[in-house]
Amino acid sequence: MPVFQQVDNQPQTWEVFAALFMGFERQAGIIIFILMIGGAFWIMNDSKAIDVGIRSFLQFTRRLDKYAIMRRIGTGNLVIVLIMLMFSVFGAVFGMSEETIAFIIIIVPLAISMGYDSITGVSMVFVAAGLGFAGAVLNPFTIGIAQGLAGLPLFSGFEYRLFSWVVINLVGISYILWYANRIKRKPDLSPVHEEDNYWREHLHVNEVEDEPITYKAAWITYFATLSALIGFSIAYPQTTLVMGGGSGVTSWFIPILTASFALTGWLALRKSAPVFVLNLLAYTIVFLIVGVMGYQWYIMEIAALFFAMGILAGAAMDKSPDSITKLFLAGSADIMSAALIVGLAGGIIVILEEGQIIHTILHAMAGGMSDMGDMASVGIMYVIQTVINVVIPSGSAKAALTMPIMAPFSDLIGLSRQATVMAFQFGDGFTNLITPTSGVLIGVLGVAKIPYAKWAKWIAPLIITMILLGFLLLIPTVTMDLNGF
Repeated sequence: MPVFQQVDNQPQTWEVFAALFMGFERQAGIIIFILMIGGAFWIMNDSKAIDVGIRSFLQFTRRLDKYAIMRRIGTGNLVIVLIMLMFSVFGAVFGMSEETIAFIIIIVPLAISMGYDSITGVSMVFVAAGLGFAGAVLNPFTIGIAQGLAGLPLFSGFEYRLFSWVVINLVGISYILWYANRIKRKPDLSPVHEEDNYWREHLHVNEVEDEPITYKAAWITYFATLSALIGFSIAYPQTTLVMGGGSGVTSWFIPILTASFALTGWLALRKSAPVFVLNLLAYTIVFLIVGVMGYQWYIMEIAALFFAMGILAGAAMDKSPDSITKLFLAGSADIMSAALIVGLAGGIIVILEEGQIIHTILHAMAGGMSDMGDMASVGIMYVIQTVINVVIPSGSAKAALTMPIMAPFSDLIGLSRQATVMAFQFGDGFTNLITPTSGVLIGVLGVAKIPYAKWAKWIAPLIITMILLGFLLLIPTVTMDLNGF
């Protein structure tokens, strides 16, 4: 077991200002990611493609309302549940986190067009991915690393984790549905009703021209994109999509997507250039999933993918290079405040680390568990992981810091190492939705134009509920004979 040693105090004076600089360096990836995403989507927004897509989607949902069963369920409720389940699966399987920032720009306008607010839109993506992250089933970045450091078989205890994921999502999605329907009935109750004027002013769903327009440049963009995809299909004929740490599924994913794009792109161009741009967006999202699961893409590759989408969208709408550049700069400028706040949040973490605060907190809290029973010990471990997550929002970094201490300690007190990993899993997951040091949360709120204070006040009841639920789900890990525990 690692030995804790006292060191001299490390007071931070002028270093505080240097820490802010270092915070920007540390969060540079997310900052650049936000700026590139903002610029790319500003180009796409200028094409009115998202407005076309939202209007078509709303028309489709209205047609569903003619069925009695859909009126009873509520079309909006079904949309929220399906979108949240999709992102929750992404969070549980490959740890979707930073990637959610790109989807905020799509889902928030959709939520507002359906009569909800930006908080509902953020919940459909970011909160859903957070629920999946907390109930991680096959997440290699948290469960995989934590179990590896604890000396456990990779993704063992799968059955109880899957049960926990289902329970967490039942509670979390139910809360979001209750809130969304409340806001739809009385929009003034939304804490961000005034802030959402930004999105209402930028929505032009009812102003989109019905006259189909397809530029020659759109056809050139189509053939250029198709040629590139054919090249990729030749270079990567087969792809293995890995879910968690499993063996994965190997198939001709890229050639299949290329053939599909050839057909849908042609049909979209027969309709209009904005519909073709919407088709580009759809395939961008699909290739994002293939890239993450098949080629371990991270924010650099994803940012490049969306940047390419923005350039292609501008070209398809017959924009000049100068116009595309100006639109990209305007989008980056519009989202600059979110990028800056992410850097400042990173500076806070640097101050805590350089001041030697984190290890002291961990040692002090762990020292009080030696004379307690299993249930109290796993509860304290859960509290420790929850508190540490406020200052270290990175799941993999926190696993590397805490598991070498917690796993051997659990052996000394007769506690299952699997239960210790579960305490880490829940402690790592729930507070990601509220901790101000999380660059992803700050980035999401910045993109959605939601003040942190209002978000924290709104989500606090859900966080408290989830933390209590996490403790209840930990009880069977020390009182029942579960497979893998």
